[in-house]
Amino acid sequence: MITKSKPGRAKSSDATIIKNPNQSLTHSISSTHPVMAGVAPEGSQFDARHFDSKMNELLSADGQDFFTSYDEVYDSFDAMGLQENLLRGIYAYGFEKPSAIQQRGIVPFTKGLDVIQQAQSGTGKTATFCSGILQQLEYNTVECQALVLAPTRELAQQIEKVMRALGDYLGVKVHACVGGTSVREDQRILSAGVHVVVGTPGRVFDMLRRQSLRSDYIKMFVLDEADEMLSRGFKDQIYDIFQLLPSKVQVGVFSATMPPEALEITRKFMNKPVRILVKRDELTLEGIKQFYVNVEKEEWKLETLCDLYETLAITQSVIFVNTRRKVDWLTDKMRSRDHTVSATHGDMDQNTRDIIMREFRSGSSRVLITTDLLARGIDVQQVSLVINYDLPTQPENYLHRIGRSGRFGRKGVAINFVTLDDEKMLGDIQKFYNVVVEELPSNVADLI
Repeated sequence: MITKSKPGRAKSSDATIIKNPNQSLTHSISSTHPVMAGVAPEGSQFDARHFDSKMNELLSADGQDFFTSYDEVYDSFDAMGLQENLLRGIYAYGFEKPSAIQQRGIVPFTKGLDVIQQAQSGTGKTATFCSGILQQLEYNTVECQALVLAPTRELAQQIEKVMRALGDYLGVKVHACVGGTSVREDQRILSAGVHVVVGTPGRVFDMLRRQSLRSDYIKMFVLDEADEMLSRGFKDQIYDIFQLLPSKVQVGVFSATMPPEALEITRKFMNKPVRILVKRDELTLEGIKQFYVNVEKEEWKLETLCDLYETLAITQSVIFVNTRRKVDWLTDKMRSRDHTVSATHGDMDQNTRDIIMREFRSGSSRVLITTDLLARGIDVQQVSLVINYDLPTQPENYLHRIGRSGRFGRKGVAINFVTLDDEKMLGDIQKFYNVVVEELPSNVADLI
């Protein structure tokens, strides 16, 4: 086992977490380490009963009037009635057979229906709404006809890349409007004309308000990572943007996780949406093995990580911590021990974030330390190992984080560092997603 033992330290029972996921241990982390604390908040978020009862309430008789179902499944892209040049783009991008969400989700969107679609991380949601948009654009009208919003700049830029690649043979003009870039440059590109704008809410709203982005021709509006977009931080901005769009706009809402609160809000601006949802306990990620390491104390995590480092560097791996300060702290500690790591978080300027992601995507950097900023949507094909140095405090983010590995059916491994304080949280995660997280075996390198 890779757990570091302090000299003379009695080894505690390794399997405590699995044996008794309900036990509550309330050891507090020493207050002399404020940067280190990653303790779960009071009243765990992972309350499956509350989640399910809210969901059932929403989908009761009342909900039936609002949501409509769409049951057709298309086994191939060819059967979907898509334009020839869109099909060429889809196949050139490397898709061969549609994933489950693509089999059910592309066609209703291309028919102009409002949709709420939920599927696991890494199963091709981005390509689902990109195809739906590309199929409906009028290419000889160079006006913005589709607006896609995402919660982070990186995700917006990634959606822009997928949209451009799939629409390569259609001559689509796409622009990403995100904060941290030149306003004037955005205005110049928009005035030259684009078909699709992908962006973050702040910058998009700014462009709409200045009328640099005109909404007259917008007929499709997509929210990616919708649960995040409809949460407190963005909700008001989304409403403000929605007010400026034409009343007949088609709305698509996409996410891996759709808590009842987010679903509730969709009623306000959707019209009889087709709902394609995956049940919570079907949200596990097939092909991703999930393990825990019993580190016991916060201060023993670093040693454990260094022990694992050689294994990390075989493949590409992402390490998640819960705060920006801790990203910097851990990066310094790893580098001072001569381990090569990259780091990124929301306090860095956009240019730096772009460069770091480029290095990581190209493989020149193998280990990336980050916060939940990157838990959603960052698709680096080669990532096959995710380490939760800190367990996430939000249940949704556990899924988004470990979904960074094993994208599109590839194998992946997730390793959770668990202190005594985290044992209840790990038990809750297992119950919430109906999974068993086993102790990390010593031959971890063979699993990757």
